[in-house]
Amino acid sequence: MKIAIVNDMPMAVEALRRAVAFEPAHQVIWVASNGAEALQRCTEQLPDLILMDLIMPVMDGVEATRRIMAETPCAIVIVTVDRKQNVHRVFEAMGHGALDVVDTPALGAGDAREAAAPLLRKILNISWLIGQQRPPAARPVAAPVRELSQRRGLVAIGSSAGGPAALEVLLKGLPAAFPAAIVLVQHVDQVFAAGMAEWLSSAAGLPVRLACEGEPPQPGQVLLAGTNHHIRLLQNGQLAYTAEPVNAIYRPSIDVFFESVARHWSGDAVGVLLTGMGRDGAQGLKLMRQQGFLTIAQDQASCAVYGMPKAAVAIDAAVEIRPLERIAGRLTEIFAK
Repeated sequence: MKIAIVNDMPMAVEALRRAVAFEPAHQVIWVASNGAEALQRCTEQLPDLILMDLIMPVMDGVEATRRIMAETPCAIVIVTVDRKQNVHRVFEAMGHGALDVVDTPALGAGDAREAAAPLLRKILNISWLIGQQRPPAARPVAAPVRELSQRRGLVAIGSSAGGPAALEVLLKGLPAAFPAAIVLVQHVDQVFAAGMAEWLSSAAGLPVRLACEGEPPQPGQVLLAGTNHHIRLLQNGQLAYTAEPVNAIYRPSIDVFFESVARHWSGDAVGVLLTGMGRDGAQGLKLMRQQGFLTIAQDQASCAVYGMPKAAVAIDAAVEIRPLERIAGRLTEIFAK
């Protein structure tokens, strides 16, 4: 991977250089001290991945991410030293297309390789995503959509890159008395999940909290998958966290949750797949459609990254393809019947 570092703190730059150096296949091709400089450098030599700080002079990491994704798009990971103080900026940057967020590796504290491991794992995942092939075409899914009844309802939503901002828009569009349960699966590390739930609650106006082991989805609740394990719906209707499949590149996996809903949800359900890089959620959405559930994919024009919805459309997993701003209204219409 050709990697760029955008950070105005020499110690942080050195820590990132040392972390990247543990993997010989990676190369730091340039360093910028602010977002404006990074924007210019991207036009001269576009990296595969940018490690982006948030707080910088001239142009901060949020605005730099927005501009780069609009003008010279490439993979961006936010690197921060204070996740609690910067939680709103973190998710604003992810809303503009940053793929992930990680703590700055500690310099000179304990085992240097161990300190670098979380960052190196992010880089490995992104290199896999960037290099993956397009999913094979599949036959159209012929299963009819179930008629909604008066039984309990569930909205299963999956998102990744650009997801925080998309989730904000979607949740803002729902009424306070929305009658169905909502479970969100967003690709974000456990250490940032609680901050994301707080940010969504504040930004969207609906209470969002982390899903707890053993609780069932309930009408009027918005639950966010909150660990690095996958979240599943069990046959008894309760939510559970599981490490399996251990080799899944996406954690938590949208496919794992969607597939469990298709197998075990006994009421009415709608699957929604939002913006994101890669293909996670496409196969799970297809299985939901095959079980007769309504499935919705975000359209290309409104996606920050048209990867996951594109993969779902390619295998005919989505019954409907809608602009982001029209998904909430559709959900309200469906469950108001």
